[in-house]
Amino acid sequence: SSKIRNMEVRSADGVAVLEDCIGFSLTKTISKVEEKLKKGVLPDCQDDDIIPRIGNEMGPEAQIRFLKAKLRVTQEDLANVVFECRKKDDENQNLETRLKDTEEENTRLQRTISLQQSQTEKYKMLSQEANKKNEGLQQEVTALEKVLQ
Repeated sequence: SSKIRNMEVRSADGVAVLEDCIGFSLTKTISKVEEKLKKGVLPDCQDDDIIPRIGNEMGPEAQIRFLKAKLRVTQEDLANVVFECRKKDDENQNLETRLKDTEEENTRLQRTISLQQSQTEKYKMLSQEANKKNEGLQQEVTALEKVLQ
């Protein structure tokens, strides 16, 4: 995804063109193919399915127009895929951020729960001590009442 993120997509005459592809230039490639076609040196690609069978009956200019149109469509598809990848990348970033925040919140809540449990135990012990002291004082009161009677 980092390679896709670093690619720049721009539009030239309604055609998406990729830049920053190391060692590759569509313009140069198209120029080379056009030169070969002008010289009459057609590549021997009988098994190639880029041009349909009827392409053999087309003239070189029609084949070039067909290939350029197919190239435009392919570049637009590529631009859409790059856009979707970037969109998914952003979505992943958002989800990772949310996950991190949730984990931090979870850690904070765990600490709070631990603190509250220790406080609860402390108050239970204080309550038990107060109850014992209360019982002792009740016994003293009862004993003093007997003495006073």
